[in-house]
Amino acid sequence: MSIRHTTKARRGAAATALAAALALAVAGCGSGDGDGGKKPGDGADRTSTAAKDDGGEQEPAADSSKTIGEMKGPGGIVVTLHSAERDDGGFVTVNATVTNHGSQLFTAFAWRSKETDVKPNPSLSGASLIDEKGKKRYLVLRDTDGQCLCTTGLSGIKPNESRPLFAQFPAPPKNVTEVDFQIPTMPSVNITLSG
Repeated sequence: MSIRHTTKARRGAAATALAAALALAVAGCGSGDGDGGKKPGDGADRTSTAAKDDGGEQEPAADSSKTIGEMKGPGGIVVTLHSAERDDGGFVTVNATVTNHGSQLFTAFAWRSKETDVKPNPSLSGASLIDEKGKKRYLVLRDTDGQCLCTTGLSGIKPNESRPLFAQFPAPPKNVTEVDFQIPTMPSVNITLSG
């Protein structure tokens, strides 16, 4: 088997493992009230997804009808935050949209984590939540293959193109309702956690 086919097979296996982990996490989040934990108007019944460039993996689409914060970075890159929701499993999922308002292609190499055991692809793996009062930093979660539980394949974003983003973090204690969301090279923004 050639190196190219081996790499594709590994990527496909990682995508399958990540999809299975996310499906299990979502399945375990029901409230047991008979309706799968859905409340009218909470967006829990959204089924839209957005394909990624790195092998067709699927990720949750951001609910762009709501904005809880915005980050404007160099080169006309804007990240609009739509939600930061706690779930019963002890996680916080941040959903956002990145838009390239610049004139050149954008690849998020600088947004990657500097950790050597995390897979090196353009991703949101370097994002963090900061609890200033509690003096704690929460990093994006990783799976057993070293892949972040976040958007990957953030390369070749064309001028005027938007892509959905997500990142999942360990949840701060319940009494923490506000945190700073940070992405390398972007200004941080204070957001309120819901749920």
